[in-house]
Amino acid sequence: MMFSSNNFFSRIIHGNPTGPDADSDSMRSRLPISGKGTFPHGIHPPAFKAQTYSKNIRRLSFAPEMILPLSQHFGAPSKPVVRQGQEVTRGDLIAEADGFMSVPLHAPATGVIKKIGLMPTARGPKTEAIVLKVHKGANQMVLHESQQDVNNMVPSEIVKAVQNTGMVGLGGASFPTHVKMSVPKGHKIDTVMVNGCECEPYLTTDHRVMLENSLNLFAGIRLTMRAVGAARAVIGIEDNKQDAIETLRAACPDDGSITVEEMKTKYPQGAEKMMLKALLGREVPSGGFPSAVGVSVYNVATLAQLGALLPRGRGLIERVITVTGPGIEKPGNYLVALGTPLGFLLENLGYQGSASHIILGGPMMGVSVSSMDVPITKGVSGILVLTEEEEAAQIPKQVWPCIKCAECVKACPIHLNPSHLGMLAAQRYYQTMQDDFHLNDCFECGCCSYVCPAGIPLVQYFRIAKALNREAAASEKAN
Repeated sequence: MMFSSNNFFSRIIHGNPTGPDADSDSMRSRLPISGKGTFPHGIHPPAFKAQTYSKNIRRLSFAPEMILPLSQHFGAPSKPVVRQGQEVTRGDLIAEADGFMSVPLHAPATGVIKKIGLMPTARGPKTEAIVLKVHKGANQMVLHESQQDVNNMVPSEIVKAVQNTGMVGLGGASFPTHVKMSVPKGHKIDTVMVNGCECEPYLTTDHRVMLENSLNLFAGIRLTMRAVGAARAVIGIEDNKQDAIETLRAACPDDGSITVEEMKTKYPQGAEKMMLKALLGREVPSGGFPSAVGVSVYNVATLAQLGALLPRGRGLIERVITVTGPGIEKPGNYLVALGTPLGFLLENLGYQGSASHIILGGPMMGVSVSSMDVPITKGVSGILVLTEEEEAAQIPKQVWPCIKCAECVKACPIHLNPSHLGMLAAQRYYQTMQDDFHLNDCFECGCCSYVCPAGIPLVQYFRIAKALNREAAASEKAN
């Protein structure tokens, strides 16, 4: 049985915050000069970042086998260009993009293609994947590389080069980065907004990337500004990461084209709509995208990877993830090859307990898994391991009827009415939720489930409603 963490463990993060984290009018034409940007509503969960916030990024060893799903991104799955038994070297193209709304896939290690077939995923259903058997004696150097003169590329060439890297949003959404860089007709981008908030509890991946890979980050920002035609870039960082704020401000250019803005620590400050409101005072229309208000938004890890990969013509084959929680002996921030099975990773880092609850991502928006064969994919930013004792103590024993307290209404950052949506979902009025009550504006942050005193799994209701509405729309289109 699969659970989403923001319902199943909503009470886990109601404890006391630890470590360095504590909760601490702009015009369209300029950024706020003083004060800390924020947005109405939201919540203040404890951060729980003390285990990993000060730990440098370290490389994890290569697993004997890598599992590489062809669908690791929003859009059409990649198409294999290799066959069973074929030898590949680290960095080789093993699956090509299937159209514009797709990205290629590259070999994360030198080895041989063991098979191409269905493999388990974190969300339950199996999906087609390439299984790579890694050569034990290989030095695992990246041999597939072609230097690119990125300084002389025109925007369309940058966009194509970004697609060739296989880059998607590394903050968790996994939306193809080159698609986001392709500005819609009739729109003009004046600002690139860079998300360094990392408001999700437990996770410290972006924090370490900002501290350790700042040169690559600024290189990626400049390339993105050229690709979308923006004159400026703004890096938003929550005020619980003062060292990152100071590090990046010291590296900003003197011309003011790239600035760092301090933001109040609050969840979900890192959501793009929340950042737009907090930093620029702009509001994305319902059902719209940031490009509608002249902004293009990216995660810091995404742009840092682009800054490293594009000049060398390399593909995305590894990423930094946070592995943390009381059920792990060696918490930290690790550079992990894509396709690394969860079981191998946890075994190497001191996994404790046979029935601990494991979440890919953070406790608010992550997804819990039950199979150790699930691989690390492009969208996995962290792994949270909870012990059996905590699991037993924190699971809500019962779901009670809604008491109309309106705590969820006060918490919702999108200003929806989660209570009313939840009651509609209970009556299976899914289409009404979408047509009349803006269900699709919900980005499933989990604030409503977190504050609900009745323990109602509101986010799960909304996810089910969205899925059934998509199925109904697809069925209607097919007929």
